[in-house]
Amino acid sequence: MSTLGPALLTDHYELTMVRAALQDGTADRRCVFEVFSRRLPTGRRYGVVAGTGRLVELIRNFRFDADEVDFLRRTGVVDDATAQWLTAYRFTGDIDGYAEGELFFPGSPILTVSGTFAECVVLETLVLSVLNHDCATAAAATRMVTAARGRTLIEMGSRRTHEEAAVATARAAYLAGFRFTSNLAAGERYGIPTAGTAAHAFTLLHEDERTAFASQVATLGKDTTLLVDTYDIGQGIRNAIAVVGPDLRAIRIDSGDLAVMAQQSRDLLDSLGATETKIIVSGDLDEYAIAALAAEPVDMYGAGTAVVTGSGAPTASLVYKLVEVEGRPVVKRSERKATIGGRKVAVRRHKPTGTATEEVIVPQGVPERQPNDRLLQRTYLAGGAVAAQPTLDESREHLRQCLISIPWEGLKLSAGDPAIPVTVIPAD
Repeated sequence: MSTLGPALLTDHYELTMVRAALQDGTADRRCVFEVFSRRLPTGRRYGVVAGTGRLVELIRNFRFDADEVDFLRRTGVVDDATAQWLTAYRFTGDIDGYAEGELFFPGSPILTVSGTFAECVVLETLVLSVLNHDCATAAAATRMVTAARGRTLIEMGSRRTHEEAAVATARAAYLAGFRFTSNLAAGERYGIPTAGTAAHAFTLLHEDERTAFASQVATLGKDTTLLVDTYDIGQGIRNAIAVVGPDLRAIRIDSGDLAVMAQQSRDLLDSLGATETKIIVSGDLDEYAIAALAAEPVDMYGAGTAVVTGSGAPTASLVYKLVEVEGRPVVKRSERKATIGGRKVAVRRHKPTGTATEEVIVPQGVPERQPNDRLLQRTYLAGGAVAAQPTLDESREHLRQCLISIPWEGLKLSAGDPAIPVTVIPAD
């Protein structure tokens, strides 16, 4: 069985439209599609743009190889004319959008795809699958970073999701401000620092806890983290310090009442002279659990399941809609799913102090610029060619600056209005 590339992430109905458009002569009409969300997930005050760096590479390599085209022809998905078109497919249009790490709100035109109808519509599923996943996980991770108040976070969710989603999540979490991931593929692919320690199985493998700890330290040295809650946490800490001494780097607690366990563990470590030994906690942590531990002596958090599932919002609810055909705005009027026609330009308004006050969007026009406005869209591809892109670390810093810019109420974990209002101004 062959390994399928990004092209067969295309949905059946997309190729149905391409086939019909090629037949009736509309496939080459110049069109504009936009990606946006009608609403934020319940309780959220902002979204986070993530995945565009991955998406650019996938579109660059978006090809239908001979085996894929043969499969589509054999199964009747395409006819010969469409198969020939797919064989020659290369995206030759333009893609503009919000920078990776930018915040977005309901209606924000976070990605604009321009080109022929056929070459743009065939990308819909690929675009939405990448952005819906990565934006959702990045938003959840960003809320955890805010809740952690500067303490270190490790992404540890690989065992709770699809293997490729795990790598994408690790990237999104690092963008959000996590310092490490346990996912080695993400470390190799994106240069994200990796970290990890032994599991309970390693302790259970040995005759007793001290033997397990001694083995780990003999291999990794004192600059390691010992998991102390396989049996009794108090005794586990005593065993760890007895084996390593007071300069053990860290212990990890993965069960129990973490607030109580963290305080008791800190007291015990200090009494044993291990005043510099750090405490790492893990175990189904989300942003609310992390916030609840803010007053406790926790040095580092390990978060997994809540990150890979978007902490209850596994999709950003982004849609990909046609808004312009041959320069003419088009709209969808369905109840509760209406769209605003025309290609849009967006700016974010700020006070002189740098605090964001409003997002202004103009369909088929350009907002009247004011002092301290920041244009939100940038070029990703022009004429099918990839424009210069920021590094992942640069996008990570961009997100950090965006979070600083929004009013402090926008960082609350409680439900509320979007952090800043969005105003759509009709073009003249």
